[in-house]
Amino acid sequence: MPDQSIPSARTSTQAAPAPGPEGGHGISRRALLGTAGATGIVLGAAGGAVGHATAPAEATPLTSVGSDRAMFHGKHQPGITEGLQARGHLVAFDLTAGAGRKEAAALLRRWSTTAERLMAGEAAPHDDTDVARDAGPSSLTITFGFGHGFFGRTGLEQQRPSALDPLPDFSSDHLDKARGEGDLWVQIGANDALVAFHALRAIQKDAGGAARLRWQMNGFNRTPGATAHPMTARNLMGQLDGTRNPKPADPDFDRRVFVPATGEPAWMANGSYAVVRRIRMLLDDWEKLSVAAQEAVIGRRKSNGAPLSGGDETTPMDLEKTDAKGEYVVPLNAHARITRPDKNGGAAMLRRPFSYHDGFDADGTPDAGLLFVCWQADPLRGFVPVQRKLDRGDALSQFIRHEASGLFAVPGGAAEGEYVGQRLLEG
Repeated sequence: MPDQSIPSARTSTQAAPAPGPEGGHGISRRALLGTAGATGIVLGAAGGAVGHATAPAEATPLTSVGSDRAMFHGKHQPGITEGLQARGHLVAFDLTAGAGRKEAAALLRRWSTTAERLMAGEAAPHDDTDVARDAGPSSLTITFGFGHGFFGRTGLEQQRPSALDPLPDFSSDHLDKARGEGDLWVQIGANDALVAFHALRAIQKDAGGAARLRWQMNGFNRTPGATAHPMTARNLMGQLDGTRNPKPADPDFDRRVFVPATGEPAWMANGSYAVVRRIRMLLDDWEKLSVAAQEAVIGRRKSNGAPLSGGDETTPMDLEKTDAKGEYVVPLNAHARITRPDKNGGAAMLRRPFSYHDGFDADGTPDAGLLFVCWQADPLRGFVPVQRKLDRGDALSQFIRHEASGLFAVPGGAAEGEYVGQRLLEG
């Protein structure tokens, strides 16, 4: 769990409003958002219609949480640079026997149409369940990626990126192969649990006979807006998690996170690579430690995320500072020391995780931890070198267990009139 933070601004998802549907089958976004809370966020109040074909004339007014909208079309896919969402679903599919390139293209076209509608707060294209009626967009994002096996099944082996080569084995891995990898990967996030579930069901139903579910994981974060000011998220260990995340304003952000427009293969231009890891936290063992011992493991104060060398959360860590006994204030095996980009050849990734809790084992041990999702232009220069170093001596390793893993190529965003992956499948 490298020591990098998530950008908190949500305004990057805002764009000019789209025209509403014709024929009067929906209610106007202007009417729906008429009583939205004033938060300084551009809400696109004159945007496309929100709701269902049979929506009542008097729609439920939305707050800014419900009305906030991410855009489907763009240079990059949604769900990468947006702030953390309150609810998430990660799901992988395998193409069914006999399904190839043609079926995959039709599936991605269906999925893209559904994603565009749901992210606008509209009903699914067909057989909508009404689960998200009156909820609004709620910052819904739906992101699509391709796994290693997808290319062989579709006859596109020559288009498989070298960056998608399988991740190396790590000594800390205890992987359940049934809960990892997959031909297709979908990330769903929203600030309303019903909106996220609605999207999950729509995506699953759209798979039809072309793809079957391989695995699914559910996660959560603190609800945006719960604190007066944006804060770095806390994980289930109680630590601020992600203080040093690269930020979109950084001059080298795009270089680290996205494949350049001139990159190879060409269909991955403006895309990214997602590493997905299910990391179980051994909370019973962790919670036996004193706060001071927990801070020594991480290298930061539990209360405010400040480095043990002093200052506040954003103060640069002084790795050379020693105490009265001549010992390093930030221990040599502290997680925050090991994961620093300047100690890993500049390796960095954009972390955008969800916490999870899937009940308890028979002995009462919680099955809980982190659905780790990180984004980078090349995982061999981002995730892999950092994880190798963690594997050799991270103090946190005895309190976590990597139980599932996946690597996915996430193409750039779809332009108006395109579906995600069209440049690969029809190129």
